[in-house]
Amino acid sequence: MAGTLFLCATPIGNLQDMTPRVLEALQNADLIAAEDTRNSIKLLNYFEIHTPMTSYHEYNKVEKAYTLIEQLKGGKNVALITDAGTPAISDPGEVLVRMCQEAGIRVTSLPGPAACITALTLSGLSTRRFCFEGFLPADKKEKAEILEECREESRTLIFYEAPHHLKRTLQELYVALGERKLTLCRELTKKFETVMPTTLEGAIAFYEENEPRGEYVLVIEGKSRAEKKAERQASWSELSIAEHVRMYEEQGLDRKSAMKQAAKDRGVARRDIYQSLLEE
Repeated sequence: MAGTLFLCATPIGNLQDMTPRVLEALQNADLIAAEDTRNSIKLLNYFEIHTPMTSYHEYNKVEKAYTLIEQLKGGKNVALITDAGTPAISDPGEVLVRMCQEAGIRVTSLPGPAACITALTLSGLSTRRFCFEGFLPADKKEKAEILEECREESRTLIFYEAPHHLKRTLQELYVALGERKLTLCRELTKKFETVMPTTLEGAIAFYEENEPRGEYVLVIEGKSRAEKKAERQASWSELSIAEHVRMYEEQGLDRKSAMKQAAKDRGVARRDIYQSLLEE
């Protein structure tokens, strides 16, 4: 029988957050695939775990996945861990999971710490609907496209950032999103854990005077529905009904849907839009 890939969430700071299930899986696995074996050996030594390790990271994620899948097919159980938190979240583990599923290998997740969820619950911002963006891409064009998408996002936004990029990222977010509420979280679950509710403008000013330290999670409020409604209204308020309907048709809606959306914007029935078009 083929083995199982265990996705093992490890502490993001406080080692006491390790779950008994993860400890059992790491102890009983035939092999542990770790993002950085030099980092993970400290964790394993702390819990007196002596399971063999191999590296699995961004730069060998496809080639090494084939090797791990062969071992899984041979009946070995493999535990996957990242440097901190849950594997496959902003992590090359997502590639291994997908390839295992395609190969018919069983994958199971042992839940535990995740910096994005920890920060969200501490943020004081809306948790009902949220959007995880992780690290912004290095490619300027791709980054610009993502920030443009985020500008209209009404869900709470969550980003990761390293200290040496934080100032630049705050500036880019401010330019793209405008002024927004922001909660900055750093060193989560560690001794110097900091949760700072502020705004993008406030954070920029703060880090002009203070050097960023530690790994950051940025939780940013989404665009308010009232603001989006006002912007939509501004886009059609000077238009005639026919021009209003045509605006939506030019955006790709069919005639019926365009009339329905125009009616919704204006707070009238669709039949009123239809009648007005007949009269024009």
